Amino acid sequence: MNNKKNQYLFPLILITSLFFLWGIAHKFNPILIPHLKRACQLNDFQSSLIDSAFFIAYFLIAIPASRIMQKIGYKGGIIIGLLLFASGAFLFYPAAAWRSYSFFLFALFVIASGLTFLETAANPYVNELGDPAGATTRINFAQSFNGLAQFVAPFLGGLFILTGNHLTDAQMKAMPPAELDAYLTREASTVQVPYLIIGFVVLLVAILLWRTKLPEINEEADADLEVKGSILKEKNLVFSVVAQFFYVGAEVGVSSFFIRYAGYTNGIEEKAAAHLLAGALVGFMAGRFIGTFLMSYVKPYVLLAIYSVANVALLIVAFTVGGKMGLYALMGVQFFMSIMFPTIFSLGIRGLGNKRKQGASLIIMAIVGGAVIPAVMAQVSDANNGNIQLAYSIPVISFIVILLFALSQAKIKTADEGKVQMAH
Repeated sequence: MNNKKNQYLFPLILITSLFFLWGIAHKFNPILIPHLKRACQLNDFQSSLIDSAFFIAYFLIAIPASRIMQKIGYKGGIIIGLLLFASGAFLFYPAAAWRSYSFFLFALFVIASGLTFLETAANPYVNELGDPAGATTRINFAQSFNGLAQFVAPFLGGLFILTGNHLTDAQMKAMPPAELDAYLTREASTVQVPYLIIGFVVLLVAILLWRTKLPEINEEADADLEVKGSILKEKNLVFSVVAQFFYVGAEVGVSSFFIRYAGYTNGIEEKAAAHLLAGALVGFMAGRFIGTFLMSYVKPYVLLAIYSVANVALLIVAFTVGGKMGLYALMGVQFFMSIMFPTIFSLGIRGLGNKRKQGASLIIMAIVGGAVIPAVMAQVSDANNGNIQLAYSIPVISFIVILLFALSQAKIKTADEGKVQMAH
C-alpha cells in the first residue's frame, strides 16, 4: 500500500502544479477587462466578452478533449493543453501590436481551449490518484494551489499591465486623434511581455511533462461500479453540472467586475483596486486550505451549504449597501467561494464508476457559466447607466442554486464515496 502511495506522490505534485498555471490565466482576466475596456474603447458588455470568449471554449472543447484523452491518455491530453495554452499566450503579442479586440478574444479562446484539456484531465486524475475516501479532500488540496495563483495573478497584473495612467472619457475626447491613438496603443502594449513570459513558462512545463513518466489510471478498477444507460439519467451528475454552471458564472462575475465596483462605489483607482482584489484572493487561497482541513471533520456537502448561505448574505450587502461595507463584503465572498468548484466536481462524479471520465467532461463543460453570467451582469450595469453595484444582485441566484445542490447531497449514498477524511 505504501509503495502505491509513493508511486502516486510525484505525479500528484506534478499535476498539482498545473492548477497553479491555469489559476494565473483565469485571474489575469479581471485585469484585462478594465484594461482592454479603455485600450479598445469598449462598454461594459463588450468588455465582458473577454470572459465569454474564454469560457465558451470549455463548452465547445470539453467533450472533444475527453474523447481525445480516451485514445491517447491523460498525459497526452495534458501536453496538448499546455501547447495550446502557450500558443494563445504568444498570440497576445500581435493582438496588442494591432490593438485588435477580436484578435485578443481569439487568443483568449485558444488559451482556454488548452485549459479545457488541462482541467478535463487534471481534476479526475487527482480525484483518482489515491483512496476514493479522500478524493474530495485531495482535489481541494490541489485546487488550493489554484487559489495561490489567483492571489498572485491580480498582483502581477496590476503591477505589470495596469499603467495607472487612467484618462477620463472627456480627456480622451479632447485629445488629437494621433495622440489618442498613440496613448491607446501604449496601453494595449503592456500585455505583451507578461503573456510572452507566461507562454515560455508553459512551454517549458510541457517539455518537462513530456520527458516525465506518469502512471495511467487503471480504468478497470471501476468494473464493479458499472453504470448502465445514459449518463444524463444520473440525476446527481446533472444537478452538479447545473450547480457548477452557476458557480463558475458567479466566481468569474464577482472577480471580473471587482475593479469596476471598487471605482464605482468607493472611487478607488485601478491599480489600488487590483491590489485589493489580490488581497481578497488571499482569502480565496486561505479558504481552500482551511476548507481542506475542515473536511477532516465536516462532510463536504455541509460545508458547501454553509459557505453558500454566507455568500448570499455578503452579496446582498454588496449590491444594497455599497460603500466600504459593500466592498469588504465583496472581498469576503472570495473566501466562501474557495471550496465550491472542487467540492461540486467531486460530489458530482461520485457513484459514476466506469462513466467517471464522461461525467467529468460534462462538469467541465459547465464552466461555460463563466461566459454567461458575467455578460448578464454587464447587461444589468449598462441598462442602469453603468451601475455595476446593482449587477451584483445576479450572483445571489447562483449561490441559492449551489445551496440547493448541497442540501440534495444529504440523501445520496454511493458505492464509492467512502468516509470523509484526509488523504495520506
